[in-house]
Amino acid sequence: MTTTTPASRLTTRSGDGVAPRPAEFRTLTGLRIVAAVWVVLFHFHFSPLDGVDAAVDVLGPLVTAGALGVDLFFVLSGFVIAHTYLDRLGPALRIGATARFVWARASRIWPAYALVFHLFGIWVVARLVWGSDDRIAFQAVQPVVSLSEYLQQLVLVQLWDAPFFDGVSWVGSTWSISAEWLAYLLFPVAALVFYRLRDLPVALLAAGSLALMTPIAWAYLLTGSPYHPWSWAVRVLCGFGAGVLAHLVVSRLQAEDRASDRVRRWASATGAALPLVIAAGLVAGELLGPGRGGAVLVAFPVLVGALALADRGPAMWLARPWAVYGGRVSYSLYLVHIPMFEVFWLAQEHFPQLLGRPTPTGHAVGLAVLLLTLPAAALVHGLVEEPARLRLTRIRLRKPEPAPVARPIVFIPAPVGPVRTSWGSAAVAPQPRRGGAMHRRLGAGSRTVTVTEYVQRVL
Repeated sequence: MTTTTPASRLTTRSGDGVAPRPAEFRTLTGLRIVAAVWVVLFHFHFSPLDGVDAAVDVLGPLVTAGALGVDLFFVLSGFVIAHTYLDRLGPALRIGATARFVWARASRIWPAYALVFHLFGIWVVARLVWGSDDRIAFQAVQPVVSLSEYLQQLVLVQLWDAPFFDGVSWVGSTWSISAEWLAYLLFPVAALVFYRLRDLPVALLAAGSLALMTPIAWAYLLTGSPYHPWSWAVRVLCGFGAGVLAHLVVSRLQAEDRASDRVRRWASATGAALPLVIAAGLVAGELLGPGRGGAVLVAFPVLVGALALADRGPAMWLARPWAVYGGRVSYSLYLVHIPMFEVFWLAQEHFPQLLGRPTPTGHAVGLAVLLLTLPAAALVHGLVEEPARLRLTRIRLRKPEPAPVARPIVFIPAPVGPVRTSWGSAAVAPQPRRGGAMHRRLGAGSRTVTVTEYVQRVL
């Protein structure tokens, strides 16, 4: 039995070229803007401004642990992709369905990425040619400018053969998009496994979701950092898989009618309280050592699942129109913020008297740049990301149409009343009553005559 889902939490959006899209979890869409802003603030805290340093002293790991927003994105992506595609791709590996899925995901992420990548690529080349030093980006490891690197980044495979993500992308933050693209390409095969796990006990699925987050959580507890060789692959594959399993838990609760009012009440309370628990864990973790609080990411699948089931309370703020719109532009925000920060940081270096660390002008311009990332993201989303997605997904990958089949003459009982008997025009029977035992819906182009007319014509 399928439970009724509150309209404020689920909506149906236009399809993506594969099939009608399942209802959207509005709370999870709203959560995307929270994750994106967290990452943006994390990157902005590197700005050499006294005011930023003061804010970081107060907020501490609530800002400096913002890289966890990427892991939250991975869990969200696994959940949403499973919600949209698992039932279509899970039963069997089919070339057509796989191709349509890959095309839909490419249509979603590539157009806006290509725009930002090429615009910032011009900036990188300009710094390489006219810069005063060897730096072309504000990254610890400088990216390489070459034709091969350009081609790898163009098709989002630049990370796949690198043990670390440092310096692999001209736009530093887009390493995670390359990682997620890998997860998308692996999903049609992984879906065969996940689909067959859907009938496992809910408790086992939930435990599996949490277990997938423990490798990175353990790295945080041991070293205070998730950075080790190939850690990016662990982060994306485990986070994505944890999101898929979280979706299976939510689906089971809904399908088995266990998402009762009591369950939704608990989910709503959990969705409202867990962000506070995560924040407290980040702060408390610093008592164990720098960065140890990052282990709270183990709770991300619980947060995502709880918000998916929530239907009341503070959690529903994420389903408000402003939050949902923010979630829809979050991908563009993730793309544009680093290029905008890089321009500001370079300007600080060249004009220290005007934009330097202690200057009021530097603080004003820095704050303006931070705030302008939102309207810039809205422009990219509205003018490039969404229009391009809609146009590209209209290019359907269809199966060949079957050969036309000859349509036979179909007999129906003669109606009561006068019958048109003119041989020169096709006879048309009155519209049969709905539900009649002898009535059959015919395809376009079928000729419909009565037995009486047929006999009259033949004789």
